[in-house]
This record gives sequence, structure tokens and C-alpha cells, in this order.
Amino acid sequence: MTLVDRFLTGLVPRLPDDEVPMWAWTEGASATDRQRLRDRWPQVPDSLVDLLGRIDGTHYRAYPGGEVCVPMLGSDLGSYPYYLRSIEQIFEDTAQWDSWGESIRSIYEEWLEEDADILGAGIDADLPMGQRLCFAHCVNNGGTSMLYLDFDPAPGGVVGQVVRYLHDPDSYVVIAPGFDAYLAQLIEDEYLFMGDQDG
Repeated sequence: MTLVDRFLTGLVPRLPDDEVPMWAWTEGASATDRQRLRDRWPQVPDSLVDLLGRIDGTHYRAYPGGEVCVPMLGSDLGSYPYYLRSIEQIFEDTAQWDSWGESIRSIYEEWLEEDADILGAGIDADLPMGQRLCFAHCVNNGGTSMLYLDFDPAPGGVVGQVVRYLHDPDSYVVIAPGFDAYLAQLIEDEYLFMGDQDG
């Protein structure tokens, strides 16, 4: 059984009753889209590609059966859940950041030097935001928290580390050294994020 198999096997029985019908509408990303992801981010982990190959997003994702809006991921924020972005949404996020040309340093400017809590260790403040792969948005839908894969860390970081952005007070923190470790932690924590999905 793969890591993704283990994750989904534990997740599905925990879905709230009203989300089970939507979950049944989900489909996997096409081989073409998965290759697009690999072409754009050659270091993308097989486990994320595998997950998207089973479920191509749950964040207001239109499937032939209907629109799916099912939180299915978590972070270090306890019972706070996140939606998985589809491959198309991942590219939309990236294109938006590319058009803005922003980095963490350009967004916060002098605040970055004044507030040490904004930037965690191992994260490059000068990296264009579009170079990170945003795979999850929180249930708030207002940009309150997002999860990224970071393939260009600062010294002390790890290629492929999972970075959690949180708004107000803003911070960027590494929460796992990679996507495999991230999924394994969600399993080990017994899907704590499923405990509160009211947003």
C-alpha cells in the first residue's frame, strides 16, 4: 500500500456525511495534466502527483457529477482544514503570482526586518512567489492560510519542504521537510484537521 493509499484509506471514512456524495464525484487528473505539473516543477514529489492522479482538487472543483468542496488536508494549526487545489488551480495561482512579480521581501519590505516572526528558518525571502507550488488553500477562502511546496529553500532548508503561510499575524513557516513527511504526519495525527470543518 502506497503512502497515498494509506492517507486516503484513513481519510474517507472520516468524511462528514454531507460531503460523501460530493467525494463520489471526484476524479483524478489526466496524465497530460500530471505531466504539465512535472514539466513545470521537475522536483514535484511522486506522492503529490499520485494524490492528484486520484483526486484532482476539492476546492470548488467542477467535475462532471457536480461541484466538489471538501476539506481534506491539514497543517500544524490543529483542527484547521484545507482544500486540495486542482492542477489547473495550481497553475492559476502560479500565473497570478508571476504577474505580480512578488517575493516575501517585496510584500513585507521593512516589516520583514522588524518582525522576526514573519519568516521562518530555511525560507528564501527573495524567491519569486510563483516558484513555490501552492497545493492547498484553507477553508476560509480569503487567503488566511495556504500550503506550498518549496523547491528553492534558503540555507538550512530542504528542497521540497512544506511551507505554511498564515495571515494576521502573517508568517511563513516550514511544517514538514517534504510532502511524504507531511502526509505521514497527518496520518499519525489521526486526521486532526477533520475535527472542525465549520471554517
